[in-house]
Amino acid sequence: MNQGDSGADVTELQIRVAGWAADSASHSRVSIDGDFGPGTAAAVRRFQAAYGLTADGSAGPNTQAKLNALEQSDGSTLHFNWSEFVDQSTGNFNGGKLSAAAVKENARRCMYKLEALRKKLGDKPITVNSGFRSIAHNAEIGGATDSQHLYGTAADLDVPGVATKTVYQKAETCGFSGLEKYTVDHQHVDSRADLGKDWWWESGTI
Repeated sequence: MNQGDSGADVTELQIRVAGWAADSASHSRVSIDGDFGPGTAAAVRRFQAAYGLTADGSAGPNTQAKLNALEQSDGSTLHFNWSEFVDQSTGNFNGGKLSAAAVKENARRCMYKLEALRKKLGDKPITVNSGFRSIAHNAEIGGATDSQHLYGTAADLDVPGVATKTVYQKAETCGFSGLEKYTVDHQHVDSRADLGKDWWWESGTI
């Protein structure tokens, strides 16, 4: 696949390289629109460079192989599992603001961004403390009434051995449009702009 291409394969490529949206802190995101434009090509180049591939912005066989190696057989990603993202009360993706299928797809997209974040942190393991929350469970724990966790777009992270501020700063390059302050004991990330909401970086410099 090359710049100028379009279709379902491009959409999937965009999902998988979405975490490579920028080189530095930037309100930039890879549009998941099926059109292989300059933004997608730039994200592909960053992905290629990070994984030791020829950074030409073209999704050829070697790039496709590396992208495919990040996918597990059940559709989750290499370093993240569905069990980390399901509602902690019910163990599934039901009862949120969207259908279970839509929530699960949002969680999958989040996983690919987290794969990029993990790589940028030097392959440090990331623990997901909270992924999707049902409306009932979110209310039980006092979550915001329109929390991004209700849509499957959010995750609360812990990266042992890495300062939360460092996690935040790397997340600023991964296309995450929602970042809670890094002065608490975990880092919240979400993709609210994918749902048409405004960007919100609580501790950001932009």
